[in-house]
Amino acid sequence: MAFDIRALNELVTKESAFVDRVLSEVGTVIVGQTYMIERILIGLLTGGHVLLEGVPGLAKTLTVRTLCRAIDAKFARVQFTPDLLPADLIGTVIYDQRTGDFTPKLGPIFANLVLADEINRAPAKVQSALLEAMQERQVTIGDRTHALPSPFAVLATQNPIEQEGTYPLPEAQVDRFMMLVKVGYPTREEERQIMDRMTAPLPREPQPVCKPEELLAGRRTVEQIYVDEKVKDYIVDVVHATREPAKRGLKDLDGLVEYGASPRASIALNLAARAHAFLRHRGYVTPEDVKEVGPDVLRHRIVLTYEAEAEMVTTEHVVKKVFEVVEVP
Repeated sequence: MAFDIRALNELVTKESAFVDRVLSEVGTVIVGQTYMIERILIGLLTGGHVLLEGVPGLAKTLTVRTLCRAIDAKFARVQFTPDLLPADLIGTVIYDQRTGDFTPKLGPIFANLVLADEINRAPAKVQSALLEAMQERQVTIGDRTHALPSPFAVLATQNPIEQEGTYPLPEAQVDRFMMLVKVGYPTREEERQIMDRMTAPLPREPQPVCKPEELLAGRRTVEQIYVDEKVKDYIVDVVHATREPAKRGLKDLDGLVEYGASPRASIALNLAARAHAFLRHRGYVTPEDVKEVGPDVLRHRIVLTYEAEAEMVTTEHVVKKVFEVVEVP
């Protein structure tokens, strides 16, 4: 096994070389926000979708667009509004009078990276159409099914403020997002750099530094990253602790959790930990990888009781307590 790990480390080092190039290129446009950029890359490396939550003006859209340019992929942005229709997202069929045929007109969903801006402002029909694309990697237009390109990822944003005119995402759809990433404010020093960079006469345009094929090759390598049996047990213990906290020594959370994380969380935590190790050029997963991505994978998959809301307990608090108590291998 020692030889296998050594060979795997060499493979990961080789296949993950493009990550440093991408991070460096994105860094010439985006100041800071390394946490958000890495989480988006984890989603791309695992085929997962990412929900970005943050107040306006934190460069969420610019980051996604810049990252897409750096990997030379097709980018599409859809502004979700209450009057948006499914056809505006996935496309429709158009009648051709000359031929008498109906021809499909593909919508913006047919891109490698789709930015669903303010996703919680669209009605249920649009969110249902997006759900099929996210889960099945295909869309149905008329009587024909069209496969989406590869790689494909939905990067959605939602605003934690201004909840008027919004449609809360159903739990079933939220669970389809591999990670919910909280985007915070930059530091004072970073904000000064942002101001200087964005007020320059000619802001720098990002250049392609890798191909989507390299990303897909990296995804295949992520699938090979070694996860020890004890680390797998640790992942399952963490997820089960969100369902039955009292049985796992978290008596202070008893009665505060209505529903814990689903089995999809265990799968996502395993894949995200592998991708995190890949970003660190490692061929094996450590418990620290699980801890690093754990809050992003779990925070949106836990439903609290009314008692928890009355006591001002958040899912962030629950996840933090789980990682503090569950024994690390």
